[in-house]
Amino acid sequence: HRRPGGLSPMADVRNEQTRERSGRYVISLDGADAGFSNYHLQDGVLTFMHTEIDPGHEGQGLGSALARGALHDARARGLRVVARCPFIASYLKRHPEFQDLADA
Repeated sequence: HRRPGGLSPMADVRNEQTRERSGRYVISLDGADAGFSNYHLQDGVLTFMHTEIDPGHEGQGLGSALARGALHDARARGLRVVARCPFIASYLKRHPEFQDLADA
């Protein structure tokens, strides 16, 4: 079985808002954090700053799963997205289903 967003049953993406205008999306695998994407939030715009997957988990598709989960959450919250992070920017270019979120 797969969860919404294409994650395996053992992977999960959660939003950890650390301050009023910033936070990170975290992907965990089997209950252990495996990577994150930092963001700033202001005026309805979610700006992704940096994404990182732990070296021991690279090459497993977790970066894409993290991006997909974060973008699904942004859409559900009615937010626009700016990708200053090269990984998220590349993901957006490769996935036209999220182009409607992009804020010039």
